[in-house]
Amino acid sequence: MGTRVRFVDPARLYKTLKEELDAAYFSVMEKGDLIDRGQLRSFEQNLANFVGTTYAVGLNSGYDALHLSLRAAGIGPGDEVIVPAHTFVASCSAIVNVGATPILVDVLPDFNIDPDAAERAVTPRTKGIMPVHLSGWPCDMDRVMEIAVRFGLIVVEDACQSLGADFRGRKVGSFGITGCWSFYPFKILGGYGDGGAITTNDPEVASFARRMRYNGEDRQTGEYHGHGYTCLLDNLQAAFLDVKLKRLPDWIVRRQSIAERYREALSDLPDLLLPHYDDARRTHIYQNYTLRSKQGSAFSDHMKENGVEVLTQFRKPYYRHAALKLVDRGFPETEALSREVCSLPMNVEIDDVEIDYVIKTVRSFYGK
Repeated sequence: MGTRVRFVDPARLYKTLKEELDAAYFSVMEKGDLIDRGQLRSFEQNLANFVGTTYAVGLNSGYDALHLSLRAAGIGPGDEVIVPAHTFVASCSAIVNVGATPILVDVLPDFNIDPDAAERAVTPRTKGIMPVHLSGWPCDMDRVMEIAVRFGLIVVEDACQSLGADFRGRKVGSFGITGCWSFYPFKILGGYGDGGAITTNDPEVASFARRMRYNGEDRQTGEYHGHGYTCLLDNLQAAFLDVKLKRLPDWIVRRQSIAERYREALSDLPDLLLPHYDDARRTHIYQNYTLRSKQGSAFSDHMKENGVEVLTQFRKPYYRHAALKLVDRGFPETEALSREVCSLPMNVEIDDVEIDYVIKTVRSFYGK
C-alpha cells in the first residue's frame, strides 16, 4: 500500500501523552470520580483562565453550548438570530431548537460572517447574532460588536473551531454573552468522546448553564429551577482535557509553523486561495488549513486517491438540505467556496516527511 497521511491521528497523539493521560485515567477511576467532581471544576477554571473569562461551564458538546447559551439569553419563539450560511449545521440547529428563526447571511472570502450582510439582515424581531470563528480564524469582532451594541443584540460566539485565537490581543469566546466550545476528538483541544463548554463573564449565565446541564437542578440546594437537560461534561473527559490544555499554546505554535510551510510551498499556485489573511488584528491558530481550489472536487479527489486524507464536508451547504426547511436567500460567496473548499491535514501529530508528501501531492495535481 502507498503512502497515507491521516487528516488527524488520535492514536499517535495519545502515544505522545500516554503517561499523563493514563495517570489522569487511573486517578479518576481509583477515586470513583465519575460525575461532577473536582476534575471537572479544575478544567473549567483552567479553561476560563485560558480564554480570559470569569467562568467556564463544561457541557456534553459544542451544540449544547450553543443551545444553552441561547436559552440563557432568553431567546425563543418569535425571535430572530443572525447566523452565517457557511458553518456547521449545529450553529443553525441550536437556534431552531429554542424556537427562534435563523436568519442566514453570506460570508466573506475568509469563510467568516459578512458584517455588512449581517447589518442589512437586522429587523425589529432580531434578538441575537452568532458569529462563527471558522477554522481558527476570528471574525471581525469590531464590526460584530458595533452592530450588536447599536441594535441591542445578544452575541453568542460559536468559537468551537478557534480555541486560542485572538482579536486585538483578546481571546475569542470572551466578547459575547458566551463563547461556545467543542471538544469533539478532531478539534485542536479534543477529548476521547464528545464534549463542550461555554465561557462567560456573566454569573447568572454560568449559574443557568450549570443548573440546566443537570436537569435544571441546583446541585448545592437540590432546588429545581426549570425543566433542564442532561448534558454536563463527563469527569473523565475533563481530566483528559485538562492534560491537553497545558499543551495547547505549544500546539498552536506547531500548527502555525505547518501552515507557514504550506504557504511557502504552495503560494505560487494561482488556482489555490490559501488561508493566509492580511489583518494584524487577528491571530490564526489553524484548527483547519482550509484552502480553496478552483478545480473543486477534482483537486480533493486527487488528494484522496494519492493517500492524503482531506476534508470537504461543506460541499453541499446546509441550507440546501430540504429536510432542514431553511430559507435560501442567495449566498453567492458560500456557494462558491462550497464548490472549492478543501482542508489539508493539519495536526500536531503529523511529521515533516508527511508534510512534504502533502505538498508534493498538491503540486503534482497542478503539474509542478
